[in-house]
Amino acid sequence: MGYGPTQALIARQLAELIDRVLNGASPAELPVMRPTKFELAINLKTAKTLGITVSPTLLARADVVIE
Repeated sequence: MGYGPTQALIARQLAELIDRVLNGASPAELPVMRPTKFELAINLKTAKTLGITVSPTLLARADVVIE
């Protein structure tokens, strides 16, 4: 199971910062950007191998389920 920021959001924010720097902005003056969207991923195959039962409620909330 993993919970963290979406990779697409991180890549987009990074691209925005790079664009600003390449257009002449000072890196010291750029704002700190925090992720706003997070994903929950659950690997059922690994959970089964480890003998862990994942609740249906948690599965319903997951963004990504690996079977």
